[in-house]
Amino acid sequence: MHRLVAIVLLAFLAGCLAPDRIVYGPKAATAASIQGFSDIRIYADSARKLPEAHAWLPIPRHKEINYLVLSSGGGAGAFSVGALKAWSDNGQRPEFDMVSGVSTGALIAPYAFLGSAYDQPLVDLYTSGVAKELVDADFLPRGLFGASLLKQEPLRKMVERYLTRDILEKIAAEHRKGRRLFVLTSNLDSQRAVIWNMGAIANSGRPGALKLFQDILIASASIPGVYPAVLIKAEAGAEAFEEMHSDGGSASQILTIPEGWIANSDKGVRPENLKFNMYIIINNALMPEFATTTNNTFAVMARANSTLVKAQTRSALLATYIYAQKNGIQFRVASIDKQLPYRMTDPFNTDYMRAVYNLGYAKMANGSLWHDRPVFTDKVAAAQPAEQRQ
Repeated sequence: MHRLVAIVLLAFLAGCLAPDRIVYGPKAATAASIQGFSDIRIYADSARKLPEAHAWLPIPRHKEINYLVLSSGGGAGAFSVGALKAWSDNGQRPEFDMVSGVSTGALIAPYAFLGSAYDQPLVDLYTSGVAKELVDADFLPRGLFGASLLKQEPLRKMVERYLTRDILEKIAAEHRKGRRLFVLTSNLDSQRAVIWNMGAIANSGRPGALKLFQDILIASASIPGVYPAVLIKAEAGAEAFEEMHSDGGSASQILTIPEGWIANSDKGVRPENLKFNMYIIINNALMPEFATTTNNTFAVMARANSTLVKAQTRSALLATYIYAQKNGIQFRVASIDKQLPYRMTDPFNTDYMRAVYNLGYAKMANGSLWHDRPVFTDKVAAAQPAEQRQ
């Protein structure tokens, strides 16, 4: 419902009370770089070579590369957190050479990147009830006529609380060892998915590195219209402007292999003589979830959007799976396979998030989490009285 309400109301109220922005054109957008930084991002649809390959590709320290991919999914990100905690508890969790995150996955990714020692802050964030602070119901009526339905401040405060300068320095240290951390945002001006090299930002030594790092995480997790988009300062030659970045999930629910590389068969990422393991955790359900849809505008649009997200995720997984098969990448995927009661009007319900966390933990603990190919079961999950997850 959150995404649905935003689409309908913002389309109706387009331009109402919207602050002015610096106008810039497509040529400047194509040539844009972030003020004070260089080679810290690429467009996912680009097939060009990496600007600084040694800063983007992992430097293997063993005979294999382990890549963790964390999807979007809002409060259902607790599924990833539960799986990671159980993985740590059974003593079999590898040190990931690469970690990527989209939306809620972007919030999880930095701590997942730093390893098992940082599990507890994630468990607290996704199960303690603190996430309910992200929804300010009092702001909703006023938000109808502003830039978003909800204020950004609660999300920003949460990110600033969990992603401190100390965490930034630890990520920088891991980047220098050859490990890589990536986050996806959507550039709304250019309609392009942007892959950010978060370790390179952390390791830049620039005065604005911490704020840029936090801004990117906030942007990736900001559902369009629900939370305000984030303006990031950019430049092209002597021209200065601000790009508008928002939810990475608008472009793709997962960040695996850049789509520009998938579309070009010569863009292999598997180093010779190394085993490449890709672990993808989907914080959503891939299987059909039956529910009788109320015949009104919002319910129909919400149901259609839920179906769209599911289809988008399936398509991205299939493309990645085919690419992995062709390039000798070991493919593993996990997703929510049980329909849990959920209300779209209460997206960070603590009981729901704990139930999803427990599901992820249990599936990892009993060895049933991973599949070696995308599974879109023919079995339709039983109907629940709750609304559907977006």
